[in-house]
Amino acid sequence: MQVGSEGAGLNGRRAVWQDLSFSAILAGVIAVVVGFAGSAAIVFQAARAAGADDQEIGSWLWALGLGLALTSVGLSLRFREPVVTAWSTPGAALLVTAASGVPLAECIAAFVICGAMITLSGVTGGFERIMNRMPAGLAAAMLAGVLLHFGIRIFALLPAHAGLVLGMLATWLAGRRWWPRYALLAALAVGVGLAGFQGQLQGPLPALQLAHPHWVWPRFSLHALAIALPLFLVTMASQNMPGLAVLRSYGYRATRASPVMTWTGLATLLLAPLGAFAINLAAITAAICMGAEVHDDARRRYVAALASGLTYLLLGLFGATVAAGFAALPPVLVAVLAGMALLPTLTMSLATALIPEQGREPAMVTFLVTASGLDWFGLGAPLWGLLAGLVMTWALRRRADGRVPQARG
Repeated sequence: MQVGSEGAGLNGRRAVWQDLSFSAILAGVIAVVVGFAGSAAIVFQAARAAGADDQEIGSWLWALGLGLALTSVGLSLRFREPVVTAWSTPGAALLVTAASGVPLAECIAAFVICGAMITLSGVTGGFERIMNRMPAGLAAAMLAGVLLHFGIRIFALLPAHAGLVLGMLATWLAGRRWWPRYALLAALAVGVGLAGFQGQLQGPLPALQLAHPHWVWPRFSLHALAIALPLFLVTMASQNMPGLAVLRSYGYRATRASPVMTWTGLATLLLAPLGAFAINLAAITAAICMGAEVHDDARRRYVAALASGLTYLLLGLFGATVAAGFAALPPVLVAVLAGMALLPTLTMSLATALIPEQGREPAMVTFLVTASGLDWFGLGAPLWGLLAGLVMTWALRRRADGRVPQARG
């Protein structure tokens, strides 16, 4: 079924209030809760790695909430399709390692550069051309290398925190079996309960308080560029491309790639000094806003995206409370939750990296270098992994072009 420009045209003559439905609003709220339950922990870790304090973490969530509200609501009203945006969860995972030890001002500069590159890809229409030039599997392999330690850490923490880790894992596994949408939320609730029972919660529950934007002037450097390039590639390859594919798979074809890249890129660029590291199309949680359970009429499901954006805005306004809440949780709980949230992305990335037989060796080199944590000349492992994969791709291509015979055993 196609619900593209014709549906948008018809729906454009209707007032938004005529398309409102409780099921669509509920779907939008659920999409945010499901996404927020796991990915907020990763954002918290990324901000800590960049040296942000509690006030600055609150500003990050404030800026991200505002950016997601502006883009989700604006794009959904523009195209009258459920265009759901999100922050780059794989990008946040990358920052946990790449931003460690880098001054916050240089991390902010990386966000500005990333936003400028996303905007440029939209304005010039070069999104597809950029990704088509990237050898198949390299960006996925780089992402898999970044995410590997998140998955390993779950089991590395098991001997010292068996009760908490096993309790969360059992809840998550049961959730994946019987209520997959709420598996992470259930694991978080059980983890908080177990941590409270064991006396691991740090301090009383945080009071409800508004976040305040905290501006950090960017300081551009080679370190900033070394963070920005992998952040841009990961965001485009693992968020924007699947996000657009999800829209198309549900028959929504009015939404065009270039305006979406321009909107999300500008939002990132403008809000980067406040902590918005990368705003992009949602992929996994977006499907919650597009199915038949949202509304029988596919042309009225964009209301779910509107509800999603406004819910993110509400959570962003109280970002200081969210930041204080995560600060009160034991680090092991946050680490396990982040690992479980990223496991599907890690699986998908490894599978994507190893599908093309011709590019498996460069992809594996990219994966190994990135996972090694190599820090050379002040440049992080994700950039070195990508460069190593590109060099190996070039070398193997030259060998094929030169018809150098393969060694025989």
